[in-house]
Amino acid sequence: MDLEALRHGNFATLGTAINDWSTMHKQLKQLETRARDDLRAKAYRAKWAGVNATVSREFIGKTADEFGDAVSQAASILAILRDTRDELAKYRDELNEAIDRAWNKKLTVVGVAGGGFKVYVNAHPEPPGSEQAMKDTVDELQGILDKATTSDSTAARALTALANQADHGFSGARYGDRDAAANALKKADEMAALAKDARKLTPEQLADFNRTLAQYKNDELFSAQFATSLGAEGTLQFWTDMSSLHLGASGSELQQLREFQKNLSTTLATATLSDSDGMTAWKQTVIDESSKVYKSDNPAYPMRGPMNAMGFQVMSSLMGHGRYDTEFLDAYGKKLLKVDMAPGGGPGMSTNDVWKAPNQLTDLVFGDEDGQDPMVGFMKALSHNPEAATNTFADKQVFEHTLESIRYTDRDTAVASALEAAVLGTAAGQPPSGPVPPHSLTQAEIMRRVTEAIAQPGGDSLVTKETGEHFGRMASGYMPEINQALYGEASHSVFLTNSADPNPFKPTDIGRFLYEVSQSPDGARQIRFGESAYTASSLEAHIANPSLYDGTTKEAITYIAKNAGFIEGIVAHAEADAQISGELKSEKEENDSRKRTGDFMKAIIGAGIGVGAVALAPQTAAGSLIGAAGSGYFGGTAGMAVDRLIDGRQAEGALDRALYATGKGIDSQLQSATLQTQDSTMDAIRLHRSDLPPGATQHWINDAVRQGWTNSDSFLEDRHKRPSA
Repeated sequence: MDLEALRHGNFATLGTAINDWSTMHKQLKQLETRARDDLRAKAYRAKWAGVNATVSREFIGKTADEFGDAVSQAASILAILRDTRDELAKYRDELNEAIDRAWNKKLTVVGVAGGGFKVYVNAHPEPPGSEQAMKDTVDELQGILDKATTSDSTAARALTALANQADHGFSGARYGDRDAAANALKKADEMAALAKDARKLTPEQLADFNRTLAQYKNDELFSAQFATSLGAEGTLQFWTDMSSLHLGASGSELQQLREFQKNLSTTLATATLSDSDGMTAWKQTVIDESSKVYKSDNPAYPMRGPMNAMGFQVMSSLMGHGRYDTEFLDAYGKKLLKVDMAPGGGPGMSTNDVWKAPNQLTDLVFGDEDGQDPMVGFMKALSHNPEAATNTFADKQVFEHTLESIRYTDRDTAVASALEAAVLGTAAGQPPSGPVPPHSLTQAEIMRRVTEAIAQPGGDSLVTKETGEHFGRMASGYMPEINQALYGEASHSVFLTNSADPNPFKPTDIGRFLYEVSQSPDGARQIRFGESAYTASSLEAHIANPSLYDGTTKEAITYIAKNAGFIEGIVAHAEADAQISGELKSEKEENDSRKRTGDFMKAIIGAGIGVGAVALAPQTAAGSLIGAAGSGYFGGTAGMAVDRLIDGRQAEGALDRALYATGKGIDSQLQSATLQTQDSTMDAIRLHRSDLPPGATQHWINDAVRQGWTNSDSFLEDRHKRPSA
């Protein structure tokens, strides 16, 4: 900053820019609200068909999200401009005041070519102490100019970084002031410098590194600057060295390294969301270097030689946390899967041999796995990015290979998590933070393949202690489609959904699928909670709005109750056949699991679901949500049904658990299913002041649930070999 520019600074133009951005920010906020509450909401509720069911709906959803990013970026720009204007005006005033004080000391300040300045005595003879006064004035003026230069340059750097984050559209980065953005960039450079040589990291530096990543891991400017400063190859080499240096870590050191890996993974994931030139090159280099072998000497095992790891293994070990960019995952996964699918034999066979070699000195994950199978980390990344997960499993060969590979590897949990994200549209195990589109044709097709694979003879081996919960949650999210498949013809007028494909399943496949998944305690629990919530909301829909079904309300709720008994019957028989009671470790574990599942389900219901991850709330044929928000609809009866499952079905002692595997246990579950359906119906009748006769309605439901339960037994006897058969 030169003296004359600051001394005579007129910031009116900058003030105009601030006013313009302030107006822009207000207008964008209004547009964001309209895009979110009107444009996107209508698009998600609409009954699209053909290409519109995927392309148009997805485009509208992403466009609405862009308005939110635009608001964030505009707010950041406004804050940076405002801070910079205010600071420069302050420094201008300080400069002029300092020049005036110098004049009072018989000193004159003049600017010189190039932006500098000179101070000289303007009186003769020179007053005493003039030499020191000149030196003090120079120091004071230069200090003010330095601060103004920092204010101007950091603002320029922050604004440039913000603009570079998105190749098109908006980055969504948000900063409350200029210093926050400037500090993020400064800290990124400092941390990248620390990572240049892992061997020189002291324990104190590592601790500071970890704290900084924890603070800035979701900061877009910090993350992109850190990754580009370190470089793609530098990133991969750094983690190879860290893994080698700390091989065999335990205790507090292990805990610190696990946290560090989590924070680094999230930071790199955030960085990939940037479309700056540096990050575009970083992402491509990571993919290009994926087959390169990275080496690092290990001081703990000098006789075994250096640790070797492929770029795939190193990068995937850093994908366990955070949401990586979709396009990056698509490109990275395409190359990784080509290698993983290369061995001959049946789908999924021999894939373990590609990555794991005898006596391989590699441990890239500070935790329960060694990181040698890069598909594990990649699948974890997909589980946090539903769009990329759906893109990956849309390929039938990739789907078949990856699902079958869990029979021969230790990647079962990761694969099941990725499939959950692919078919539900939200991060695995996470309730949606906002509206999610209804199931697309591609998602429904992937889910159909899942049900077929598990329904096949031998498919039960895909349902393990690790995968059961994920498959169960997937079933819970497809309750409308499952009910339609089990009900048969004309089910669309009873079991309402706005899925792009409301009938993706075959009855036999879905019945066998439910049976196999329900032999997992976690899978059975997820299905039961999902069925109860969907049944409750479906009953409420028809009681609140009898015109939804062209027959009588009695018929509608009878069909719903019959299906509830059918699904509950399959779950109960599966539990009995698998002798689930022997698998329960303790009453506390079972009760805690019920509460976690119930809390998850209530979070979904509370978000106003009817679209998205778990489509528990029914839709009209036209795709609009049933009921009135003011009536407590969706959060009412469905939430109460979940509460009953949490509070009323606690495991109480080993004897009770043992009875669940006997005929008496089956009877108890039939009674529970009947009462749950009756109670949900009574809740809806009271809530909507229906004139349905309570006593007669309970009788209809009792008969319907029992009929469905009986049908489930016959269904399984005809279609599945069972221990009791």
